[in-house]
Amino acid sequence: MDKIIVLDFGSQYSHLICRRIREDNVFCELLPYDSPASVIMKLDPKGIILSGGPSSVYSPNSPKPDNEIFHSGIPILGICYGHQLLVNEFKGKVKRTSQKEYGYADLVIDDSSDLFRGVGKKIKCWMSHADAASYIPSGFEVLGHTKSSASAAIANKRKKFYGIQFHPEVAHTENGNKILKNFSRYISKARPEWTMENFVKSSIGGIRSLVKDEKVLCAASGGIDSTTLAVLLHRAVGENLTCIFVDNGLLRKDEAKLVPEILRDKLGLNLICVDSQEQFLRRLRGVKDPEMKRKIVGEEFAKVFMKVTKRQGPFQWLAQGTLYPDIIESGVSKGPAAVIKTHHNVGGLPKWLNMKVLEPFKNLYKDEVRKIAGLLNIPNQFLMRHPFPGPGLAVRIIGEVTEEKIRIARHASSIVEEELRNKGWHDKVWQAYAAVGDDHAVGVLGDERVYGYLVTVRVVESLDAMTADWSRLPYELLQSISNRITNEVEGVTWVTYAISSKPPSTIEPQ
Repeated sequence: MDKIIVLDFGSQYSHLICRRIREDNVFCELLPYDSPASVIMKLDPKGIILSGGPSSVYSPNSPKPDNEIFHSGIPILGICYGHQLLVNEFKGKVKRTSQKEYGYADLVIDDSSDLFRGVGKKIKCWMSHADAASYIPSGFEVLGHTKSSASAAIANKRKKFYGIQFHPEVAHTENGNKILKNFSRYISKARPEWTMENFVKSSIGGIRSLVKDEKVLCAASGGIDSTTLAVLLHRAVGENLTCIFVDNGLLRKDEAKLVPEILRDKLGLNLICVDSQEQFLRRLRGVKDPEMKRKIVGEEFAKVFMKVTKRQGPFQWLAQGTLYPDIIESGVSKGPAAVIKTHHNVGGLPKWLNMKVLEPFKNLYKDEVRKIAGLLNIPNQFLMRHPFPGPGLAVRIIGEVTEEKIRIARHASSIVEEELRNKGWHDKVWQAYAAVGDDHAVGVLGDERVYGYLVTVRVVESLDAMTADWSRLPYELLQSISNRITNEVEGVTWVTYAISSKPPSTIEPQ
């Protein structure tokens, strides 16, 4: 199968480059930036992409790839830091610029013959850099420029080396997918052979060969990832699969009733339901640090799994619906990216969990899992559900998790989703909820002064959760959400709407 290799220099969006290329059915794999050229050559890539990263190419010990890749004859695309690597490698000059670019910039296309074919004469692109090329190497030409960067896109077309200062992989860049497609399909000549139909077929066979006659315990939260995984596993190992649904007291409204009905009754899965609300909430009492809350939730899940294994096992495997974004944000990917937040099913699991971990989706993105769900005939009721964090409401509560805050976050979030459904917006957005912290504000309810909680409504649009933008909801819908929350959720006096994109913010507040 034809493939593109991305070398990871520490960008939070290295995985996102892979995802964008896979969108066009070209397989893309991420490798550490210092992978030996011999290893890369054995994979026989059609093209190589150098990711962005936080370093400066002129700094001592800044990350560099194996120099041999530049003599391999393979097309190379450098993005941001990767662009600067190309300039530096071929004797150009990169230096700190007095005009830093962060956020949107207008890119004027000077040459639209190959990399920018079909893109247009000018696009908005997403910049994130403080360094820039002061002059470009011999043999390179300028393909595009911005107001602050005269060489925002360059190429040595003879060698098929391309460098762009901006990030085409993020949703903020117009026609970014087209740019990556031009590189992978037309410049690198990679064939579109990556499909979810092929993934399902190979995964079922691979799981059977790996698990054999051993027993699998699948953590099923009711979300699209774990539900799809459970159905895939059931096709692979049949009666050797047992699913476990844990009520940790941090679930959505009516979740403890809905999930068993779907998993057990509609999908026919063998399901164990465990009520562990007291256990989780007791451990979270007094804890305010968001990373600590995530790790505690992961640890308590592991304890529940161990108890079930002793009583109803043995189970040799623990299956989880871990995705690529979970791994990259938890800082346990192959590259040098920093930890953004620990996902309970990645960094939150303790080392003493004496089970082999099965994660068939760990190299997939959310949209790919949704495609698999459709192939496995999972009901639309689950297909169109909004993502819900594994630690649950614990990460939508800022500060200590209390019963009052849980009540407010759960009730207010249900109102947000109900109103979106009522107005036809639910399926247009990626995720919607309400968060609550310790802030209070004065309100007037029934002609009386009330000092109540401030609730923040968050509604975002995304394709993969790696980047997201706040949803421009109609004022009338925002008004309806606010009125219902202040009228129906006891103890709330103010409602605010979050309008920060990811980046720089994250989707969940904790």
